[in-house]
Parts: sequence; C-alpha cells; structure tokens
Amino acid sequence: MIVETLTIDRRFRGPDHSGNGGYVCGRIARHVPGTATVRLAIPPPLDTPLEVDVTDGVARLMAGTTLVGEGRPAELDIAPPTPVSFEAATESSKDYHGFRQHTFPNCFVCGPQRQPGDGLRIFAGPIEGREAVAAPWLVDESLGTPTATDFLWAALDCPSGFALWSPLEGTTVVLGQLTASIRRQVRPGDKCVAMGWPLQVEGRKRFAGSAVFSATGQLIALARAIWIEVPASAFIPSAAATSRS
Repeated sequence: MIVETLTIDRRFRGPDHSGNGGYVCGRIARHVPGTATVRLAIPPPLDTPLEVDVTDGVARLMAGTTLVGEGRPAELDIAPPTPVSFEAATESSKDYHGFRQHTFPNCFVCGPQRQPGDGLRIFAGPIEGREAVAAPWLVDESLGTPTATDFLWAALDCPSGFALWSPLEGTTVVLGQLTASIRRQVRPGDKCVAMGWPLQVEGRKRFAGSAVFSATGQLIALARAIWIEVPASAFIPSAAATSRS
C-alpha cells in the first residue's frame, strides 16, 4: 500500500546528484516502528517524485518500478561508547579530515561548504587517545520543532563514515545500510555530540557504529552502519581523493 509520496529536496543531498544516505534512510524508517534497518539499493535520486510502499511490515521507497531502498524492523547489537563533552567534541572537530580533503563537500550532513542553517555541519574529528571521532552539533531551527527523526538518522550517518579506516587511494565509501534506534527527540537550540567508531572490515564492506548524545551525556540515538568502498571516479572524474559521504 502506498503511504507517502515524497521528493528528496536538493538541500538534502550527500553526493551532488543523490540524497544523503542517512536522511533518506530516516524518511523510509518513518514507516517502520521501533528500531529499523534500512538498505539502500541505488543512490537516492534528487528532485524526483518517489513513493513509499508498506507491505507486510516492509517499507520500500520506489522510483517508479525501481527500488531505491527498503526498511524493516530490526535489533541493534552494539553498545554506545562513553560520550565526550560538547567542548571536547568541538576540539576534535578542528582536526576534521573533510577540511583538508572531501569527495562530497556539499553533503547536507558533513559538507564544509554548507553554511550554518543550511547543512548540519557535523565535522567529526579524531578523539585523542581513542579510536573514534566526535563533533558538536547545534540543532538548527530550520529542522523544525520538534525536529523530525529524519535528521537524527542523518546525524548518525557521516560520523560513522569518518571513523573508518582509510580506503585505498582513488576510492571512497558510500552508505549501504543503516540500522538505528532513536531514543529521544531533539529540538532547535539543543547542543548535541555526534560520535563514530570503526567496527570491522569485510572485503569492500566497512562496518562502523555511531551515536548522538545530549550535551549532558544522555544517549539520543544509536546506529550501526555498513559502508561500501567504491571508485571515487564514480562521483568525481579523475578523483584520487579518499573521503566520505
């Protein structure tokens, strides 16, 4: 049964010509109660009428007869890390890899070319002494009151990508699947901390965890991501940079 018709606005892009994976996963997960896992089948198209079909508890985002992504109920088998403070995350963010090199500099979540009030500007940098990254996130009023869970899914996306071991030269990673549990809501003006940490590598698949905490250390959202290593040239001709979406 078709339950929603939507168009992914260009504001919510990851790569220049497709939607940010976390945001699109969140749009699909709206139709899955509780913890959900969402698998992306193709790069989510921008500015294109799409339909969400929910059948037997599975939510499928369709572009005509082409599957864009599907979500279903799931369990999340990871524990959150010890959070860092908002101030410590701000320090980590100063060493964000994407400031030096970024395949997708206009990404809604982590693109350094996005302005305040437009992108989320979550710039996750390494935490000293830990195999993890962290960034401050100030929730913007443009995200609505209360803020839609789509944006928490988005905030869980890129920090996990920047926590991964570096892929080979000439490659990048794109989100293939995100399993998330949203525990609390956020509102405009909230100060949050987004964290990511690597889990394992299996061939071209790279697994990572991510979490969003309040400024007081309360867990807001938790996720496990599967990233896929692909040629960077698929997005930028002759690209030799290694970076994340």
